[in-house]
Amino acid sequence: MPQLLQYVLTGLATGTTYALVGLGIVLVVQVTGVINFAQGDFVMLGALGYAVLTAAGVGRVPAALGVVGAVVAVGAATNLLVIRPARRASPDRLIILTIGASVVIQGVTLVAAGTSPRFAEPFTGGPPLRLGGASLPGQYVWVFGVTAAAVLAVWYFLTRTRQGVAMRATAMNPEAARMVGIPPQRMSLLVFMLAAGLGAIAGVVLAPLQPAGPQVGIALGLRGFTAAVAGGLTSPAGAVAGGLVLGVIEALAGGYLSTGLAEAVAYAVLLVLLLASPTGLLRIARAEVRP
Repeated sequence: MPQLLQYVLTGLATGTTYALVGLGIVLVVQVTGVINFAQGDFVMLGALGYAVLTAAGVGRVPAALGVVGAVVAVGAATNLLVIRPARRASPDRLIILTIGASVVIQGVTLVAAGTSPRFAEPFTGGPPLRLGGASLPGQYVWVFGVTAAAVLAVWYFLTRTRQGVAMRATAMNPEAARMVGIPPQRMSLLVFMLAAGLGAIAGVVLAPLQPAGPQVGIALGLRGFTAAVAGGLTSPAGAVAGGLVLGVIEALAGGYLSTGLAEAVAYAVLLVLLLASPTGLLRIARAEVRP
């Protein structure tokens, strides 16, 4: 039982990163209809930038704030330079453009930072926490706390602010939103910036747990996309749930089977779930509780 609990806690910590990536993807899809495959690169930039700045002697808080701000600017540039000029293109072409943006981001990062992975120190030191026989490093607590705060902040923004309500209106009916004076282009820019910020936050808290390098963006993006699809690509809460489930599945597969099979097993299980209900995990749960 302690071993199982250890795997679950580790999986939840990893899954929080997938949850934030998937949440960013879902938000962009809802507002723009575009699947942004560069979302994983926002996480990579956040992790790598934080590791580089802290290694150079910058304080943790200024490094984190500076990195998040820089990645938000990259998200804005992705929208303005890639998506907006081709806004009348088909969804397939827009998806390909985001893949191209991902390749460009990775290429520039490789030239600027090299191929060597960078390491970051944990936010706080001290011995790990003991929970039911499992060991919980302090960084895991930060991961859970920061992720929960980020998800709550997104919920508050979408439901309690004027810009958030306008973004939701654009997601529900772009034409009606335009008729009442809500510019879809501005909402598109705003949601890309929000998604980039979420990715950067995920990268900052992940940096002390996983070496940061330019190549990690692809894997993180694919896992985040899986989390988003698990939520039906329409539910932010479903994307968060999908990310947590994916993280736990990977941890259990790696612990009980083989670390080399962890990714394959995780995707295989999720494939079965999606084939059973392509509308997402939360709708499966709703269907089960109905009388």
